[in-house]
Amino acid sequence: MLSSHEVATSRAPIWDPVHECMPRHELAALQLARLKATLERVYATVPHYKRTFDAAGVTPADLRSLDDLRRFPFSTKADLREEFPYGLFAKPMDEIVRIHASSGTTGKPTVVGYTRRDLDTWAELVARLAFGAGARSSDIAQISFGYGLFTGAFGLHYGLERIGATVLPVSGGNTERQVEIISLFMPTVLVCTPSYALHVAEVANRMGLGPNDTSLRLGLFGAEPWSESMRREIEEKLGISATDNYGLSEVVGPGVSGECIYKQGHHISEDHFIVEVIDPETLEPVPLGEQGELVFTSLTKEALPVIRYRTRDISRLMPEPCQCGRTTARMERVSGRTDDMLIIRGVNVFPSQIESVLLEIEGVAPHYQIEVDRQGALDEATVHVEVTEGVFSDEAKRVYDLRDRIQRRLATVLGISLRVRLAEPGTIERSAGKAKRVVDLRQR
Repeated sequence: MLSSHEVATSRAPIWDPVHECMPRHELAALQLARLKATLERVYATVPHYKRTFDAAGVTPADLRSLDDLRRFPFSTKADLREEFPYGLFAKPMDEIVRIHASSGTTGKPTVVGYTRRDLDTWAELVARLAFGAGARSSDIAQISFGYGLFTGAFGLHYGLERIGATVLPVSGGNTERQVEIISLFMPTVLVCTPSYALHVAEVANRMGLGPNDTSLRLGLFGAEPWSESMRREIEEKLGISATDNYGLSEVVGPGVSGECIYKQGHHISEDHFIVEVIDPETLEPVPLGEQGELVFTSLTKEALPVIRYRTRDISRLMPEPCQCGRTTARMERVSGRTDDMLIIRGVNVFPSQIESVLLEIEGVAPHYQIEVDRQGALDEATVHVEVTEGVFSDEAKRVYDLRDRIQRRLATVLGISLRVRLAEPGTIERSAGKAKRVVDLRQR
């Protein structure tokens, strides 16, 4: 029997059918009420927002419809760094029960806080995406994200516990141990980055475990862009259904959106977030269905509300209804970030485009790095591609033919020629966290 949460619609079980299947006019009314309350609260309690609202000539009283949100200024990661560590908090520290932060690899970390109610909301949001992807109370979930200031592990941990699943908090790294735990504890769900899932599959294969030799059936993957080709590779090598979910610490962490069992885009929890898609150059909204930069406004966050937060993530909204029965808007899987985009001889290139090409070519392993350097006034890129076992033992002509085939295919898809260097199996860096796809040598 389904629990009170697991109410079945005519199409698929839904964790929270009241909010995930809400009629659009009711959802809009709920969003407007919550947005008004959020704007009033940040204007009264966060000096940064009062200052930026006043500079833009708007106050919370100017919001009469959801369209009026466009009159309010954007916020960015730079704002969080300028107000480091707690300057954007809307609650006093004695109400903050959890702190998370970004890695800070490109400057000061961005610090985020949660009240007790925020943590409860977060768990509920992750429960939605996990249940929507197919996780159930009978599952055992191995979390192979690193625990710590990163939001991924804790977010998935409490969300999976919320649906009643058993959690194995393994943390990241030590991949042979990860595989041993899969063998010993028989988890059915794997939680990590998609690139690390491929590494787990690779190590499992070396240890004699094929796609039909483990208990795994479902992957909940996120934290980095990945392609449909990589999804097929993961599903084939691990024998699972691989799903994607999306979030970022500044907005809440994982739980902003996630794929349902039909894998036709991410369902956004619109009762908690308003999403916009803008042109990153003009900052104007793009037509519905076109790609642009995602912008989120939180509606229920207490400790750290964000108003029109520019994510730098590239996606598009999908207006067509999903066969699962949810009525919330869907977004396409993130294809890249505006700050990850490479401009090579005037052409915009995302690592995910290169990945899609590589994974279609036989003899290529799912591990690569793009090295960017500058020759004179122009940026140049070299793609280091790891090949499968046996390629380097073939005759030299076959190795050169593979390299040339990769170069031709990349040129066809991207519209520019890139240098390709083949690397032996196991020589490109693996990571339990986000894969390092781009190595920038221009600042040497």
